[in-house]
Amino acid sequence: MNNIIIYSVGFIAQILFSSRMILQWIISEKNKKVLTPVLFWEISLFASFLLFVYGYFRHDFSIMLGQTITYYIYIRNIQLQNDWKKIHVILRWFILLFPAFIVWYSYNNNVYDLDNLLRNEAIPKWLLWTGIIGQVLFTLRFVYQWIYSEKKKDSVLPLGFWIISLTGSLIIFIYAIIRKDPVLLAGHAIGLVIYTRNIIIIKKDVKINS
Repeated sequence: MNNIIIYSVGFIAQILFSSRMILQWIISEKNKKVLTPVLFWEISLFASFLLFVYGYFRHDFSIMLGQTITYYIYIRNIQLQNDWKKIHVILRWFILLFPAFIVWYSYNNNVYDLDNLLRNEAIPKWLLWTGIIGQVLFTLRFVYQWIYSEKKKDSVLPLGFWIISLTGSLIIFIYAIIRKDPVLLAGHAIGLVIYTRNIIIIKKDVKINS
């Protein structure tokens, strides 16, 4: 596929990811505490869909791995905010089955396998594992958020979420610089600022209420 189209898909995904964070940031600044509107999760889900496609066309296992996990956590958060059933049933099934279909299609047609992804000649092994570690850590923020939200029975973004986000994003940012990936670079440059700001907001809120 044409590189312009591939990069366009990636940039659109990162623009959406950044816009959801800016939206969340603005709402949090207005309310002087960290809040998460349902639109945050809906934008996240669509952006994750696009970035998964981008990772597939770039043959970048670290991107696909991260998006596969967070994809379903976004869905769960939409469910927790009681908006999942508002989506048409056919679209819901498409959203649920899409990642599984891509994996099945790829293996069934012998386009690539896990071994090929982990031996991408364009990415040195140490760099690939740096990307994977960054993506796994970045993904764990939503695993942490999911567990926390399930306990609270509400969709919440706690302090730990932002600390893990900042750490994972920093690793991916370094990966993007070395990999010369403009899509990851642009997305995480903005993210680093917003994650830091949310940590500051939460800590100020804790001091005020303590």
